[in-house]
Amino acid sequence: MIVRMRFGKLGKVRWTSHRDVARMWERALRRAKLPVAYTGGFSPRARLSFGLALPTGCESVAEYLDVALEAELEPALVAERVCPLLPRGIGVLGAGEPEPGSGSLQEEVTSCMWEISVPRSTRSELDEVLSRLMGAASLPILRERKGHVVSDDLRPSLLALFAQHTHDELGTTLVAELGTRPRGVRPAELAELLDIELGLARRTCQWIERGGSKFEPLDVLPAVPAVAVERAS
Repeated sequence: MIVRMRFGKLGKVRWTSHRDVARMWERALRRAKLPVAYTGGFSPRARLSFGLALPTGCESVAEYLDVALEAELEPALVAERVCPLLPRGIGVLGAGEPEPGSGSLQEEVTSCMWEISVPRSTRSELDEVLSRLMGAASLPILRERKGHVVSDDLRPSLLALFAQHTHDELGTTLVAELGTRPRGVRPAELAELLDIELGLARRTCQWIERGGSKFEPLDVLPAVPAVAVERAS
């Protein structure tokens, strides 16, 4: 069976690479003595499938992992056994089974929601910049791909941008829905387009769009528990 888990990556652990996070999960699942399925060959590896890689330095409460098991277990039990063995800042926020026939997370996710602090801009200033970006016909940016610098138009990937609210100390919060196809947009690239300094970025949701409807990779998710935030401090 496949157990899909939603987890958070908060606090200092946000500076850990995607590959190192995968190693953390492999170690925690092994210590939990769960019946994880392994690949064959001379170097068997746990059959884990992660969603879209989170840029290093960003936080998230919407990361996903599919774990293949050799025996049937309640997803909640899997989460309960593995959660205490994960490092500080990594917390399981929900667990369940993906829909039958679901594809891989990397193939199915079409957009992500982000909340990004903008420490040195008022809401009116940010609204003006966002209006300019959303009204642009194209937004070219230079990227390196396979050792070559190429120009990509990011405008089709900017699905929604708006200022949410203002904090006295943290500045304005930018809420962004960024498409993932054909390539995702990183918060650092969005900052380049905006030509303003952005603060901490947190991924809050991953969307799958099918048949004109949007839904998250798990049907039912609990609210983010306080303990997941506390473990990151």
